[in-house]
Amino acid sequence: MDSRFIKMKTADLYKEVLERFEHEMPMPETELHYANPFQLLIAVILSAQCTDRRVNMVTPELFRAYPTPQAMAKAEPEDIYEYIKSISYPNNKAKALCGMARALMDHFDGQVPSEFDDLLSLPGVGRKTANVMLAVVYGKSAMAVDTHVFRVSNRIGLTNNSKTPLATERTLMRHIPAETVPKAHHWLILHGRYMCTARRPDCGHCYLADLCKHHKSQVKDKSAIDSSGKQAAKSNPKK
Repeated sequence: MDSRFIKMKTADLYKEVLERFEHEMPMPETELHYANPFQLLIAVILSAQCTDRRVNMVTPELFRAYPTPQAMAKAEPEDIYEYIKSISYPNNKAKALCGMARALMDHFDGQVPSEFDDLLSLPGVGRKTANVMLAVVYGKSAMAVDTHVFRVSNRIGLTNNSKTPLATERTLMRHIPAETVPKAHHWLILHGRYMCTARRPDCGHCYLADLCKHHKSQVKDKSAIDSSGKQAAKSNPKK
Protein backbone atom coordinates (compact mmCIF):
# COMPACT_ATOMS: atom_id res chain seq x y z
CA MET A 1 0.00 0.00 0.00
CA ASP A 2 1.31 3.43 -0.98
CA SER A 3 2.14 5.33 2.21
CA ARG A 4 0.44 8.43 0.80
CA PHE A 5 -2.95 6.75 1.07
CA ILE A 6 -5.09 5.91 4.08
CA LYS A 7 -6.91 2.58 4.12
CA MET A 8 -9.98 2.51 6.35
CA LYS A 9 -13.38 0.98 6.89
CA THR A 10 -16.43 2.54 5.26
CA ALA A 11 -17.69 4.16 8.47
CA ASP A 12 -14.26 5.64 9.17
CA LEU A 13 -13.97 6.89 5.58
CA TYR A 14 -17.28 8.73 5.82
CA LYS A 15 -16.32 10.21 9.17
CA GLU A 16 -12.98 11.50 7.88
CA VAL A 17 -14.40 12.85 4.62
CA LEU A 18 -17.23 14.68 6.39
CA GLU A 19 -14.85 16.15 8.97
CA ARG A 20 -12.60 17.50 6.22
CA PHE A 21 -15.55 18.94 4.35
CA GLU A 22 -16.70 20.63 7.56
CA HIS A 23 -13.27 22.14 8.04
CA GLU A 24 -12.99 23.39 4.46
CA MET A 25 -16.62 24.50 3.98
CA PRO A 26 -18.26 25.16 7.36
CA MET A 27 -21.21 27.05 5.86
CA PRO A 28 -22.00 25.53 2.45
CA GLU A 29 -25.11 26.71 0.63
CA THR A 30 -26.75 26.62 -2.76
CA GLU A 31 -25.37 28.99 -5.38
CA LEU A 32 -28.81 29.60 -6.83
CA HIS A 33 -30.19 33.04 -6.00
CA TYR A 34 -33.63 33.17 -4.41
CA ALA A 35 -35.63 35.05 -1.79
CA ASN A 36 -38.34 32.53 -0.91
CA PRO A 37 -39.30 28.87 -1.46
CA PHE A 38 -41.27 29.63 -4.63
CA GLN A 39 -38.28 31.34 -6.22
CA LEU A 40 -35.97 28.49 -5.24
CA LEU A 41 -38.36 25.96 -6.73
CA ILE A 42 -38.34 27.89 -10.00
CA ALA A 43 -34.54 28.12 -9.98
CA VAL A 44 -34.06 24.41 -9.26
CA ILE A 45 -36.44 23.41 -12.06
CA LEU A 46 -34.52 25.69 -14.43
CA SER A 47 -31.15 24.33 -13.28
CA ALA A 48 -31.71 20.84 -14.71
CA GLN A 49 -28.91 20.28 -17.24
CA CYS A 50 -28.01 23.95 -16.94
CA THR A 51 -25.45 25.82 -14.85
CA ASP A 52 -26.44 27.78 -11.76
CA ARG A 53 -24.63 30.78 -13.24
CA ARG A 54 -26.88 30.78 -16.30
CA VAL A 55 -30.00 30.32 -14.17
CA ASN A 56 -29.00 33.24 -11.97
CA MET A 57 -28.70 35.39 -15.07
CA VAL A 58 -32.30 34.86 -16.15
CA THR A 59 -34.22 34.59 -12.88
CA PRO A 60 -34.13 38.24 -11.72
CA GLU A 61 -36.38 39.41 -14.56
CA LEU A 62 -38.49 36.28 -14.33
CA PHE A 63 -39.02 36.81 -10.61
CA ARG A 64 -39.98 40.43 -11.18
CA ALA A 65 -42.51 39.45 -13.84
CA TYR A 66 -43.96 36.60 -11.78
CA PRO A 67 -43.29 37.25 -8.08
CA THR A 68 -45.94 34.83 -6.80
CA PRO A 69 -47.54 31.53 -7.78
CA GLN A 70 -50.74 33.48 -8.43
CA ALA A 71 -48.99 35.64 -11.02
CA MET A 72 -47.21 32.76 -12.75
CA ALA A 73 -50.36 30.62 -12.79
CA LYS A 74 -52.00 33.23 -15.03
CA ALA A 75 -49.15 33.12 -17.54
CA GLU A 76 -48.89 30.96 -20.64
CA PRO A 77 -45.78 28.92 -21.49
CA GLU A 78 -44.93 31.21 -24.38
CA ASP A 79 -44.91 34.18 -21.98
CA ILE A 80 -42.44 32.49 -19.64
CA TYR A 81 -40.38 31.22 -22.56
CA GLU A 82 -39.31 34.78 -23.41
CA TYR A 83 -37.59 35.08 -20.02
CA ILE A 84 -35.83 31.71 -20.06
CA LYS A 85 -35.04 31.10 -23.74
CA SER A 86 -31.27 31.33 -23.14
CA ILE A 87 -31.19 28.27 -20.87
CA SER A 88 -31.42 24.58 -21.77
CA TYR A 89 -34.79 23.12 -22.86
CA PRO A 90 -36.71 26.39 -22.49
CA ASN A 91 -39.92 25.10 -24.07
CA ASN A 92 -40.27 22.17 -21.69
CA LYS A 93 -39.27 24.24 -18.69
CA ALA A 94 -41.72 27.02 -19.54
CA LYS A 95 -44.52 24.45 -19.62
CA ALA A 96 -43.30 22.94 -16.34
CA LEU A 97 -43.25 26.32 -14.58
CA CYS A 98 -46.78 27.11 -15.72
CA GLY A 99 -48.00 23.73 -14.58
CA MET A 100 -46.14 23.96 -11.28
CA ALA A 101 -47.60 27.38 -10.43
CA ARG A 102 -51.12 26.27 -11.31
CA ALA A 103 -50.76 23.12 -9.22
CA LEU A 104 -49.59 25.19 -6.26
CA MET A 105 -52.70 27.34 -6.57
CA ASP A 106 -55.09 24.45 -7.17
CA HIS A 107 -53.84 22.07 -4.49
CA PHE A 108 -51.61 23.88 -1.98
CA ASP A 109 -53.11 27.36 -1.53
CA GLY A 110 -50.14 28.89 -3.34
CA GLN A 111 -47.63 27.48 -0.85
CA VAL A 112 -44.64 25.27 -1.68
CA PRO A 113 -45.34 21.96 0.12
CA SER A 114 -42.91 20.48 2.61
CA GLU A 115 -43.64 16.79 1.99
CA PHE A 116 -41.77 14.70 -0.57
CA ASP A 117 -44.80 13.15 -2.28
CA ASP A 118 -46.55 16.52 -2.50
CA LEU A 119 -43.51 18.04 -4.16
CA LEU A 120 -43.32 15.14 -6.62
CA SER A 121 -46.92 15.82 -7.65
CA LEU A 122 -45.88 19.19 -9.09
CA PRO A 123 -45.10 19.40 -12.83
CA GLY A 124 -41.37 19.70 -13.47
CA VAL A 125 -40.43 18.31 -10.05
CA GLY A 126 -38.54 15.03 -9.89
CA ARG A 127 -36.77 13.25 -7.06
CA LYS A 128 -33.69 15.47 -7.15
CA THR A 129 -35.66 18.72 -7.16
CA ALA A 130 -37.92 17.53 -4.34
CA ASN A 131 -34.93 16.58 -2.22
CA VAL A 132 -33.27 19.96 -2.85
CA MET A 133 -36.38 21.73 -1.60
CA LEU A 134 -36.64 19.53 1.48
CA ALA A 135 -32.98 19.99 2.40
CA VAL A 136 -32.50 23.68 1.57
CA VAL A 137 -35.86 25.18 2.51
CA TYR A 138 -37.07 22.85 5.24
CA GLY A 139 -33.75 21.55 6.62
CA LYS A 140 -34.86 17.94 6.27
CA SER A 141 -32.57 14.95 5.89
CA ALA A 142 -32.81 14.61 2.10
CA MET A 143 -29.97 13.91 -0.33
CA ALA A 144 -30.40 15.35 -3.81
CA VAL A 145 -28.13 13.49 -6.21
CA ASP A 146 -27.08 15.51 -9.25
CA THR A 147 -24.21 14.76 -11.62
CA HIS A 148 -21.65 16.20 -9.18
CA VAL A 149 -22.86 14.20 -6.17
CA PHE A 150 -23.02 11.04 -8.29
CA ARG A 151 -19.49 11.47 -9.69
CA VAL A 152 -17.75 12.59 -6.50
CA SER A 153 -19.32 9.89 -4.34
CA ASN A 154 -18.16 7.18 -6.71
CA ARG A 155 -14.69 8.66 -7.16
CA ILE A 156 -13.95 9.06 -3.48
CA GLY A 157 -15.34 5.63 -2.68
CA LEU A 158 -18.32 6.71 -0.59
CA THR A 159 -20.39 4.57 -2.94
CA ASN A 160 -19.29 1.33 -4.53
CA ASN A 161 -19.59 2.24 -8.21
CA SER A 162 -23.29 3.02 -7.93
CA LYS A 163 -25.03 2.76 -11.28
CA THR A 164 -27.94 5.10 -10.62
CA PRO A 165 -28.62 8.32 -8.71
CA LEU A 166 -31.16 6.48 -6.55
CA ALA A 167 -28.59 3.87 -5.54
CA THR A 168 -26.17 6.67 -4.69
CA GLU A 169 -28.82 8.48 -2.66
CA ARG A 170 -29.65 5.37 -0.64
CA THR A 171 -26.02 4.58 0.10
CA LEU A 172 -25.22 8.12 1.20
CA MET A 173 -28.32 8.25 3.38
CA ARG A 174 -27.28 5.05 5.14
CA HIS A 175 -23.88 6.37 6.10
CA ILE A 176 -24.26 10.13 6.64
CA PRO A 177 -25.81 11.29 9.94
CA ALA A 178 -29.28 12.70 9.34
CA GLU A 179 -28.40 16.11 10.75
CA THR A 180 -25.42 16.37 8.39
CA VAL A 181 -27.18 15.34 5.18
CA PRO A 182 -28.29 18.86 4.10
CA LYS A 183 -24.71 20.14 4.42
CA ALA A 184 -23.24 17.03 2.82
CA HIS A 185 -25.41 17.61 -0.24
CA HIS A 186 -23.78 21.00 -0.77
CA TRP A 187 -20.29 19.74 0.09
CA LEU A 188 -20.42 17.09 -2.60
CA ILE A 189 -21.85 19.47 -5.20
CA LEU A 190 -19.31 22.21 -4.54
CA HIS A 191 -16.42 19.75 -4.42
CA GLY A 192 -17.50 18.37 -7.79
CA ARG A 193 -18.04 21.81 -9.27
CA TYR A 194 -14.70 23.34 -8.30
CA MET A 195 -12.25 20.59 -7.30
CA CYS A 196 -13.29 17.14 -8.47
CA THR A 197 -14.42 18.27 -11.91
CA ALA A 198 -15.59 15.82 -14.55
CA ARG A 199 -12.72 16.17 -17.02
CA ARG A 200 -9.79 17.39 -14.96
CA PRO A 201 -10.06 16.75 -11.22
CA ASP A 202 -7.51 18.85 -9.34
CA CYS A 203 -6.09 15.97 -7.31
CA GLY A 204 -2.87 17.87 -6.65
CA HIS A 205 -4.71 20.42 -4.50
CA CYS A 206 -7.45 18.14 -3.14
CA TYR A 207 -7.68 17.76 0.63
CA LEU A 208 -9.29 14.33 0.14
CA ALA A 209 -6.64 12.90 -2.20
CA ASP A 210 -5.12 10.56 0.38
CA LEU A 211 -8.56 9.05 1.00
CA CYS A 212 -9.75 8.94 -2.60
CA LYS A 213 -10.26 5.64 -4.41
CA HIS A 214 -10.01 7.29 -7.84
CA HIS A 215 -6.77 9.11 -7.04
CA LYS A 216 -5.29 5.97 -5.57
CA SER A 217 -6.07 4.04 -8.76
CA GLN A 218 -4.53 6.79 -10.89
CA VAL A 219 -1.30 6.73 -8.88
CA LYS A 220 -1.24 2.94 -8.95
CA ASP A 221 -1.67 2.90 -12.74
CA LYS A 222 1.09 5.48 -13.18
CA SER A 223 3.40 3.48 -10.92
CA ALA A 224 2.71 0.34 -12.96
CA ILE A 225 3.52 2.17 -16.19
CA ASP A 226 6.71 3.61 -14.73
CA SER A 227 7.71 0.19 -13.45
CA SER A 228 7.08 -1.38 -16.85
CA GLY A 229 9.21 1.28 -18.47
CA LYS A 230 12.08 0.64 -16.10
CA GLN A 231 11.86 -3.11 -16.70
CA ALA A 232 11.89 -2.55 -20.45
CA ALA A 233 14.93 -0.31 -20.13
CA LYS A 234 16.77 -2.98 -18.15
CA SER A 235 15.87 -5.63 -20.71
CA ASN A 236 17.08 -3.45 -23.59
CA PRO A 237 20.12 -1.57 -22.30
CA LYS A 238 21.77 0.90 -24.65
CA LYS A 239 24.97 -0.35 -26.25
